[in-house]
Amino acid sequence: MAFRTILAVTGPHMGYDDLKLAADLCNEIGAHLAVLAVAIAAPPVGEYAAIVLEDWLKERQADEKLLKKRATAVSAFLANRALSADVSSEYPEVGWADERIGRRARYADITVIGPELLAGETLKSKVIEGVLFSSGKPLLIVPPGTRPTLKPKRVMVAWDARLEASRAVRESLDMLVGADAVHLVMVDPVEDEYHTVRNPELMPQPTSPGMA
Repeated sequence: MAFRTILAVTGPHMGYDDLKLAADLCNEIGAHLAVLAVAIAAPPVGEYAAIVLEDWLKERQADEKLLKKRATAVSAFLANRALSADVSSEYPEVGWADERIGRRARYADITVIGPELLAGETLKSKVIEGVLFSSGKPLLIVPPGTRPTLKPKRVMVAWDARLEASRAVRESLDMLVGADAVHLVMVDPVEDEYHTVRNPELMPQPTSPGMA
């Protein structure tokens, strides 16, 4: 599949390095950048909830104000980069954050996580869990010190004969076709009385452009 929309997630206290990274990827392939600004709420629980409720409400209002300020700043940042982009925000409770993030990721072709987000803890885990388990879309994790690309020259496919591997290959066909080399690696293949492992290299290949 072609990547037409890239999603980047940012927090209220993050900088712009991850957004620059995502914007560069968008410019590389001519994609639209969608940014989701997220702050995670932690509601009071337990026997003292009623006592701290007023303070919690004040903290929540401050968080919402900070999140709105962050979304405005990100919009201004993107407006100066001559880039097709949009910014939205979410303020979910911690127990629902992954599902809310995953729901937003369904409307993008791929989600990119950069070094800034990886340096955190709660938001990082919620983004990874949400995209992997609640979106059905691919996730690109960019560790520090690397230069990401959506036009790789060398690709490794981890194949185990499961549905997820088949879908991953299908959705990355554009990327695979553009690579100089694609390496297939068998990883914990499924093989029992109900499953038969098939090496992708041995599968029937089309003999003409018109054959699937």
